[in-house]
Amino acid sequence: MTHPAPLRRRPGRLPFFTACAALCCASTSLHAAETSTIQSGDTAWLLTSTALVLFMMIPGLALFYAGLVRSKNVLSIFMQCFALTAVLSLVWLACGYSLAFTGDSGVFGTLDKVFLKGVTPASTYAAYPNIPEHLWFAYQMMFFLITPGLFIGAFAERMKFSAIVVFSVFWSLLVYVPTCWGVWHKTEFFGLKNVIDLAGGIVVHITAGVAALIACIMVGPRRGFPHTQMMPHNLPFTVAGAGMLWVGWFGFNGGSQVAANGNAAMTVVVTHISACAACVVWSLIEWIKVGKPSALGIATGSIAGLAAITPASGKVGPVGALCIGSISALVCWFFCAKVKQKFKYDDSLDVFGVHGVGGFVGTVLVAVFASPFFGGLGYAEGVTMGGQLVTQLLASLYTIILSGGITFGLLKAIDATIGLRVDSEQENQGLDLAEHGESGYNA
Repeated sequence: MTHPAPLRRRPGRLPFFTACAALCCASTSLHAAETSTIQSGDTAWLLTSTALVLFMMIPGLALFYAGLVRSKNVLSIFMQCFALTAVLSLVWLACGYSLAFTGDSGVFGTLDKVFLKGVTPASTYAAYPNIPEHLWFAYQMMFFLITPGLFIGAFAERMKFSAIVVFSVFWSLLVYVPTCWGVWHKTEFFGLKNVIDLAGGIVVHITAGVAALIACIMVGPRRGFPHTQMMPHNLPFTVAGAGMLWVGWFGFNGGSQVAANGNAAMTVVVTHISACAACVVWSLIEWIKVGKPSALGIATGSIAGLAAITPASGKVGPVGALCIGSISALVCWFFCAKVKQKFKYDDSLDVFGVHGVGGFVGTVLVAVFASPFFGGLGYAEGVTMGGQLVTQLLASLYTIILSGGITFGLLKAIDATIGLRVDSEQENQGLDLAEHGESGYNA
């Protein structure tokens, strides 16, 4: 049986409909290339940075803090970090993002983008058209949730879980959001222009540090403080957590450049140098004062250096980072070892002494070390070192007043309704069992 010969097309000729389809696809691709401003390299770097900042909260901060408390409270720290991650992410979706990154007048943004209304995969954030807006939303969400994560260490081992969640939600909306909106979105903070804060010396560390100080005083000290020693139950947890925070900080600071470029590379370099300098200086202080450098000291020093370089990392060079890291270690050590002892406030895990003080040190010193004389990138047009110093000091002062006032009012309201702290029996038992019905270590 013979088969009919197959039909043959003339070489080089496509069917008419195939040619039309190819032409349409080419036109569409060309149009997309002409109109899209999203850069794949920048997007990839910020996707990585988003994951790094989440890694800072869970498991980094959770491990760092969990190792510092007593064994009967270890799970409470993990629970608080995980709960805040989940709850505050939903708050950010519902209204936080819209209030922080829309509008251009007032103290808050608008409700135009609640639940990401109107945001599509093709949308870009106006200030950074090189990345998708969904990514900007996600990256900034990580800052929103880790900021209250910082201050839970100040009142660890004694505050109710319900009170922590309620306080964190309202504090984030009333303190973090307007600070973020003014410094990062509107770029005019209560009338101040040219405020330097790349990644959160003001927005994250000063706000959280001040809240930590007010909260630990209002909640009251742990039972037995300061006469009973309350040693960290698992320092390897703490050191490992500090290492995770250090790695994650590359995304925290480097990602804040919102581009995969030389500025991001410089930011990562100065972040690392500041942390290293602070480690060395803190260890030297302990070596001189007590005769031995400690693992807890070097871990704490690293966090002080990282907190201090956070606002300055987009403006200072390696020399500036070396100086800021060294100075932050000295000042933060003094607050943790001397000031807290003098005034006897029970900042359980030294949140104010490390994050609040470190953030303030970096926020102020960037005005000095941004100078080209120290290898910095300089100031905005027409701004001098003295003018920048005044701006940084005023921005810090406004933040202290805002965070302190709102924190005080919220804690008063919570104490009058659901109460702030567990009772003495629950505190003696430990929050793991009293609040969550679990134990971190079972025989």
